[in-house]
Amino acid sequence: MSRTSTLQAPAAGPLEGVTATINAAAVERLAAREPDWLAERRWRAWEAYERTPLPTTRLEEWRYTDLSRTLDLDALRPAAGTPISADAWPSELRQAMRQDADAAGHIVEIDGRVVHTDLLPELAAQGVVLSSLSDAVASHEDLLREHLAVEAIPPDQGKFSALNAALWTDGAVLFVPRNLTLPLPVRITRWVSDPAAAYFTRTLVVGEGGSTLSVVEEILSPSFDEQAFFLSAAEVLGGDNSTTHYASLQRMGLGAFHMALYRSLVGRDARTDSLHVTLGASTARLDLNSELAAPGAHSHILGLYFGNEDQHFDHCTSQNHAAPHATSDLLYKGALDDASGSVFRGIIRVSPGAQRTDAYQTNRNLLLSEDASAHALPNLEIEADDVRCSHGATVGQLDEEALFYLQSRGLSRRRAERLVVRGFLQDVLQRRPPGSVAEKVTRAIEEKLRAH
Repeated sequence: MSRTSTLQAPAAGPLEGVTATINAAAVERLAAREPDWLAERRWRAWEAYERTPLPTTRLEEWRYTDLSRTLDLDALRPAAGTPISADAWPSELRQAMRQDADAAGHIVEIDGRVVHTDLLPELAAQGVVLSSLSDAVASHEDLLREHLAVEAIPPDQGKFSALNAALWTDGAVLFVPRNLTLPLPVRITRWVSDPAAAYFTRTLVVGEGGSTLSVVEEILSPSFDEQAFFLSAAEVLGGDNSTTHYASLQRMGLGAFHMALYRSLVGRDARTDSLHVTLGASTARLDLNSELAAPGAHSHILGLYFGNEDQHFDHCTSQNHAAPHATSDLLYKGALDDASGSVFRGIIRVSPGAQRTDAYQTNRNLLLSEDASAHALPNLEIEADDVRCSHGATVGQLDEEALFYLQSRGLSRRRAERLVVRGFLQDVLQRRPPGSVAEKVTRAIEEKLRAH
């Protein structure tokens, strides 16, 4: 199928050549080229960043991730973000794009700048918007003024939400009009190549009432000798009676610190499904929030992680029930090998008046070595009396009987372990709807199992 396509010219990025640290001057360089409303929004976010202290292990949400030892913001500079032509894309990025050929549209981002956008022309003719965030400032200003860093992830939600709102350089915007169904997913692929740099990008997804859409985000990078910091924010707004499928796949190399902020706002009788897969980076942190804002809202949240070497994954989730007759279901599963570790901290919040809430939360961990560790901390905070809520968590070792059975049929212990891990994680992928990213995630897990 033919597509409307935009390949951004290799013009200088907003911070090209800049070697300064993360400071107010970086905000000034970005705001100088933007309309007043956006510049003011950046400065308000920067003020929130400066007055908010860096989280410490004294906070329950950060008890197992010590930022004073794992992240040095003062040593990082804002990424230059110089676009490159398609014929110079890294081979790993090309491979990911070949797997993503079947899509309603694509956005490719390299080092914090969008370098390619395409969309099926019949969707563009029906009012679908797929744009880089920087281009949308001019072409879809009203959409950004209404939704960007306002409803889902405003800067006052924390130090890192403020930092992202102040210093984002680019990102993706998807808007789907009322009662329109996208026949294929929109795919957003990000590549990071510059060490000792900090990257700030955003994704804004708006599905109007009755719409159906699917978004797949992937981030990749090589391994780094110096730390690279990638901070992303995804705002997903599902209108009344809409259906939104969102998936993220993180495959950064060692030496990277990946931090993702995700929040969905689910409208009346709307459904938002999400899958969050963490495989890469030395340190990865996900702050995930699903806000069930109206009666009949439903949120289905799935998570997968597989760590090895000394990787550290920290997942902080919340299912916020603000309205009655809403449902949510979360399942997170992870496997940890070598000296890797994970943290799962989840909470179901039920506001007063959110009667007839139906909410579940489950975290399962499989330890593959004696040095691996997992901390599971599920919680409930219920202020209504007519609800059905439950949570559970497990941390366990490999089943020796299952391994013995497989080895008795000719498999080596290593191959038997891989088969058990595959089956353990596949349970999550089988819950994805048809046409999702399950096949690509399965391939990524297989690659990591083979490499290990």
